[in-house]
Amino acid sequence: MHDMILKPSFSTLPVIAIDGPTASGKGTVAHRVADALGFHYLDSGALYRLTALAAARAEVLLTDETAVAEIARCLKTRFVGESVFLSGVDVSDEIRTESAGQNASLVAAMPSVRAALLERQRAFAEHPGLVADGRDMGSVVFPGAALKIFLTASVEARAERRLNQLIQKGNSAILRDVVKELRIRDERDTNRPVAPLMRLVDAQLLDTTEISANEAVEQILYWVKKQSIVN
Repeated sequence: MHDMILKPSFSTLPVIAIDGPTASGKGTVAHRVADALGFHYLDSGALYRLTALAAARAEVLLTDETAVAEIARCLKTRFVGESVFLSGVDVSDEIRTESAGQNASLVAAMPSVRAALLERQRAFAEHPGLVADGRDMGSVVFPGAALKIFLTASVEARAERRLNQLIQKGNSAILRDVVKELRIRDERDTNRPVAPLMRLVDAQLLDTTEISANEAVEQILYWVKKQSIVN
């Protein structure tokens, strides 16, 4: 019977944890690494974006931590390829807006929200393995990850990438405004009281300021092979 099958603990499966600041390219890189290895992929930031969106739809103030945490616990989400569904509705584009990112950063700073989403994130660790990206994948969610990476880039490089993404989606923006927003996000993420963004002492540093996403993927796959993470 299905309910008699015991799911393996995430600690017994190979997990590659990729943490880093906003617009560092970690989502693109993590997704490609997962595809190359045949692993599952977790975009942890999407869960916080979905929480903020669900709260807004329920007319819950994002400053009401108790109510937002309850929404996080009851999220009805589904991930199909690169599409993200909330209560059966495709919200892939809606959760990728700048406002969605800002709202996600706000709710992600709430301890009870992070606690509510912890086991949901760990549940993504399934055979044959997982590549997870976020800001506390290696420090909190998967502290026993086989490979931890801190993927970063200069704020100027990240701003240019974000600006290009916005333009491609038909949105208008000014580079200096994007730089300012990224600095605010960085400040909030690195100084929040719970699970702050940081480079762990056991994490490999990967700076993508001067290299392409494909080059970053190749470097990570080299580390995976060097550490014999997969057979």
